[in-house]
Amino acid sequence: MSDKSLPEKPFSPASERNRGPILEVLRKAFANRQRVLEIGSGTGQHAVHFAAAMPWLTWQCTDRGEYLPGIRQWLDDAGLANTPQPRALDVDDAPWDVGSDVGSDVGSDAAGFDAAFSANTLHIMGWPQVQQFFSGLDGALTPKATLVVYGPFNYAGEYTSDSNREFDGWLKARDPASGIRDFEAVDSLARSIGMHLVDDAAMPANNRCIIWERG
Repeated sequence: MSDKSLPEKPFSPASERNRGPILEVLRKAFANRQRVLEIGSGTGQHAVHFAAAMPWLTWQCTDRGEYLPGIRQWLDDAGLANTPQPRALDVDDAPWDVGSDVGSDVGSDAAGFDAAFSANTLHIMGWPQVQQFFSGLDGALTPKATLVVYGPFNYAGEYTSDSNREFDGWLKARDPASGIRDFEAVDSLARSIGMHLVDDAAMPANNRCIIWERG
């Protein structure tokens, strides 16, 4: 019997649909990585799927406090050894307190994260928060870290599809500060923290997986 006292476990159909194609990218991008910082873990579905498929990684979930109970449900049900308890993180909070439960706190090359992942977050944030996203990563990542960001992007100020144009309109109607970001502006932020573009992979539903490396 289910425990009626527990909140309903969150579920994202989009996460179920895109997890397979994203995993194909991450298997290669994180093949030689050890500690992944996920920013905006959402329901936690991606974390358990990726951590189960890549057991050599320690996968640290983070999100704003209101999302942590749902993430914990997914992590607890999966019972994986490589998913420490999720940590609260708002990108506006500086400096980030994202030291993993495995190892010591972030603060040295050995203790920092050598990989980071974020899906469908940059278009939800305002532009100042996107800037804070990269500023926070600057202090959390090691000098040779890999960053993978999944989501829709514009190129040279142009939409890549009519569906993305419609989606951007929906985003802005809901929150004028949000919207699909220009790849060139985001790449500039990545370069400002010492990262260089490695790949920009086309994904289903007019999304991208963009990979940067540091050092």
